Amino acid sequence: MEDYKYLFKVVLIGNAGVGKTCLVSRYTKGFFPPGQMATIGVDFMIKTIEIDGDKVKLQIWDTAGQERFRSITQSYYRSANALILVYDVCSQQSYESNKIDQTDKREIPTHIGKEFAERYEMRFLETSAKEADNVDKLFSSIAYQLTAQARDLELRPEQQGTFVAGGSTPIASTPSCCKL
Repeated sequence: MEDYKYLFKVVLIGNAGVGKTCLVSRYTKGFFPPGQMATIGVDFMIKTIEIDGDKVKLQIWDTAGQERFRSITQSYYRSANALILVYDVCSQQSYESNKIDQTDKREIPTHIGKEFAERYEMRFLETSAKEADNVDKLFSSIAYQLTAQARDLELRPEQQGTFVAGGSTPIASTPSCCKL
């Protein structure tokens, strides 16, 4: 059994075809899967990284974007430590960013995504799974923030709530900790 100190559940949400599976594959496996088939229901992959000497396991959940799976996938949001909202910058419909490598097809300007994120107090980062632009940065920034919050809760045990299973140190589940 792999030893780790923290376990965090990160869930990707967004419309079908926006690149959620490609982002997860790029980060966890290091490659871009061209011609990726649509996710049916929910899938997840794991990546363990080290943050300031502690092993952190990210359980990255890839949800189906099709309308018919919405009731299934919504149940996975509730226990998430972080949600990543993914949209395709080449599709106004998917916004209503990903794929920043397709500059000639872009329909959503960067400032629109930034304004949306600010309005809902979320962080904003555009990515390209194809070119690997900002993919590691996206997941590592989430892991760093969640780890910092978990360490803070360890120092203030009176504020701990429900616990995420796994690892040698249970941490409080903080459903509103990361908005990306």
